[in-house]
Amino acid sequence: MGDIIKQSVWEKFQLAGDITLAGILITVGLAFVLGLFVYFIYRLTFSGVILVKSFGTSLVMLSMVTSMIISVVSSSIALTFGMVGALSIVRFRTAVKDPMDTIYMFWAIGCGITLGAQFYTQALVGSAIIGVFLLVWNLFKSKKNFPFMFVIRFDEACKKEVQAVLRKMPAGRLKSKIVSEGMVELTIEMNIKESEAGMIDAFSSIPGVHNASLISYKGDVVS
Repeated sequence: MGDIIKQSVWEKFQLAGDITLAGILITVGLAFVLGLFVYFIYRLTFSGVILVKSFGTSLVMLSMVTSMIISVVSSSIALTFGMVGALSIVRFRTAVKDPMDTIYMFWAIGCGITLGAQFYTQALVGSAIIGVFLLVWNLFKSKKNFPFMFVIRFDEACKKEVQAVLRKMPAGRLKSKIVSEGMVELTIEMNIKESEAGMIDAFSSIPGVHNASLISYKGDVVS
């Protein structure tokens, strides 16, 4: 009688197809670990201004939820069509500003899909390769110059002095020029190293220069 009760209880935990409770725990657990790994790589390679912690939580949850869905879908063709129909009515309207954020989201979803299909080795090895590639890529990128926007406001009378100092700075691209009542404002796109940011201090000694600003931004310098 006891064996029958145990078997009945176990059948409650036996899911469709060959999926078992142990399999679900392994799949979702690995999805959680890989989701954390994706977020860890994201934090190491992040080059934005403000790191949004909720995005890291989203990466982990994307991996876990996707693995759960795929594990169910892969066990039944009927469930596959039903899941496709259910997900087709969902609309995601969250704007993603950085294209790299989309890559990390797709990576997290890919981990969930691979784990949900029970390709554990492919998910682990593939994620390790992607993580190493992103770290190496970020290492080489960090050695390059950074894009800056240089903004300076000065009197037109000191134009020659300002141009003399500008010639000593790395070559840039003029983005805008505003002239009004003897006042000039220049916005120049430059690609310089962070150690060279102190070069703008030379403008403070020029009479007639009102302010000079160097602003870092995420963009591409076109030469």
